[in-house]
Amino acid sequence: MKSPAELQTALRRQWENRALREARLLGAENAWPLVVSIGRPSAKRLRTDLDGVKRHVEAWRRVKIGEVIREAVPYRAIDSAVEIPTGWKLRKPSEWIDACNDGSIRREFETLATLVEGTDSVFHSPLVRRRSLWRGTAPDEVVRAARVALALEPGCAAGRPLRTLSIEGIDTKFFERHERLVTALLDVRFDGEVSEMGLATFLGALAEGEHWLLVVDLDGSLLPFRKQRVRSSELRDAMLPGERLLIVENESCQHHLPNVPNTVAVLGSGFDLDWVAAIRPANKRIAYWGDIDTWGLHLLAKARFAITDLEALMMNEEVFKRFAEFAVSEPVIAGTELPPALSPSEQGLYQRLFHEPRGRLEQEFLPEAFVRETILNWANGSGATG
Repeated sequence: MKSPAELQTALRRQWENRALREARLLGAENAWPLVVSIGRPSAKRLRTDLDGVKRHVEAWRRVKIGEVIREAVPYRAIDSAVEIPTGWKLRKPSEWIDACNDGSIRREFETLATLVEGTDSVFHSPLVRRRSLWRGTAPDEVVRAARVALALEPGCAAGRPLRTLSIEGIDTKFFERHERLVTALLDVRFDGEVSEMGLATFLGALAEGEHWLLVVDLDGSLLPFRKQRVRSSELRDAMLPGERLLIVENESCQHHLPNVPNTVAVLGSGFDLDWVAAIRPANKRIAYWGDIDTWGLHLLAKARFAITDLEALMMNEEVFKRFAEFAVSEPVIAGTELPPALSPSEQGLYQRLFHEPRGRLEQEFLPEAFVRETILNWANGSGATG
């Protein structure tokens, strides 16, 4: 048999269980009423510790929270039935909190009640499950972050810094203070894509911090090092050596690249393509290789705004069809509006991709031999761009 203090401790531990907390606070089926078992004294306990059993019964009589379920239990030792508390019924979340009798739990419960009331239901689960998202933050700020997360869409920053976004009355430091919270809330809407891409990249915002790119000397003799990291701000002022420049969306593809005479590659550019506009491409061939998905084509278009004769490698419908078995779904598309800098065939591919159930062919999944052959053909001027 358990005392009120023992069950109180158990109920406090249950508050720390995120799954139980979510089910009980958000009204999952069969969550309420909650009946916690008290247990019954054994016949031996009744014989050897009758005073202790009496104190146990009296302690439960003093409990005024919820409903204490009592049963008349017959005991042969005393030749009569004894009314014993056997269960504690709590009918709603507030009774659970009252039963815990813990100041910090009560404050968290009251904060969550405010957040649930002030936010869209799509965000209730992460707010209840992940208290670290809002602990130490004023509830009105969390509610504002939820409203912001509802209003944001992929690419909506349109190349502006996040601090310049004017939405829901936020100030210029809002994203700096609440980037983790806004990212987590957007992940609910966009299937985790925001965490994967980064908030600024997902929103199409100008990266204000230092973004380091990987510069690879595919020739082996053009730079002092085979590989080196360079800030994108420095690339704006750099005259990269060699006759050819290959811009690669993702850094993880570096092992796909072959040795290529007179060629330098810049990897990991992602959305950070402003430095491309500063390249002085006199007598230099420049190619871009990115994922075949709406985001990859969106980035290709952005680079082509800066360099109109930019060549695309392995980003056409033929490649997509050939390696379609490696394609996966694209949870969030870059938008239905066609990027104007794409060629007609690339625009056709873009339209196809946002209707495809598996419209994302990532660079890393293209066979290494195919990638190497395509890049070498491009470098040799054969015209084969994959």
